[in-house]
Amino acid sequence: MHTVRAAGPHRVVVIVDENSNPFELGCASEIFGLRRPEIGRDLYDFELCSPEPRTPMRDGFFTLTGVADLEAADSADTLIVPNRPDVEVPRRPAVLDAVRRAHARGARLVGLCSGAFTLAEAGVLDGRRATAHWQWADSFRHRCPAVRLEADVLFVDDGDILTAAGSAAALDLGLHIVRRDHGAEIAGAVSRRLVFAAHRDGGQRQFIERPVPDLPDESLAPVLAWAQERLDSVLTVPALAARAAVSPATLHRRFRAQLGTTPLAWLTGERVALACRLIERGESRFDVVARRTGLGTAANLRTLMRRETGLGPLEYRRRFGPRAN
Repeated sequence: MHTVRAAGPHRVVVIVDENSNPFELGCASEIFGLRRPEIGRDLYDFELCSPEPRTPMRDGFFTLTGVADLEAADSADTLIVPNRPDVEVPRRPAVLDAVRRAHARGARLVGLCSGAFTLAEAGVLDGRRATAHWQWADSFRHRCPAVRLEADVLFVDDGDILTAAGSAAALDLGLHIVRRDHGAEIAGAVSRRLVFAAHRDGGQRQFIERPVPDLPDESLAPVLAWAQERLDSVLTVPALAARAAVSPATLHRRFRAQLGTTPLAWLTGERVALACRLIERGESRFDVVARRTGLGTAANLRTLMRRETGLGPLEYRRRFGPRAN
């Protein structure tokens, strides 16, 4: 039975089960569980729960005690499901029932790394889009043929069900959720505290090649910083390549290898992120937002914001503008 609770911050509950991965648990706790005095308000009400009083974590690293029982999952607005390295072992029925109840009442479900297997085993992913860690892609396709697996991406946002590939992608998805719930400005503040990139699009590749660089330094950091200071200017791929003193083809290869995306896609994402911040800070003239971000026209701003965030500028202002906070 769903527990009725008083109105307050969005409630995030993580189910921890036997052999859960500590890293993804830490990511969820860091993003959703910490107090945010620098923001001035609590973003989430956060709780851990487990079907057993004592839960041995992966490889017996440590045993988790002192958390709520599984009934806490019945009051979650967002439920993060358990993962573990042995994906062949079925989840206990009580955990799967908790996931099904949460889905039935409209809670948002999140699977990190092998958590996609838990969601699939609960039967809530049939016909839906999802991702999982690349090393389990073949196993997932074999065991869950009804799920539309998108392999080799960081995370998939399918509305009320979100999945991440694991490891650092759990942070990417967590920040994406914060951005979806609270806007780009708040997500940026959380990412700064994490000392982590504020925005990596879910469609970026899981595996990014990082060869030992030859001299001269091939880092993209200087050209990225240069471009971020000039988003209101005409910036083309040839211009970025010229700034980096390489050919456009070489620039494309470096973006793919270091960021897992293309120069144009990165530039568009940066411009949309800046547009979101300007709207959150109170700029209501969308033609001005478009001009200051290099997106050109209000029509182009609407198209690209909707594509990148799922919201048009007017909807975004209603949800995240100054009066909404």
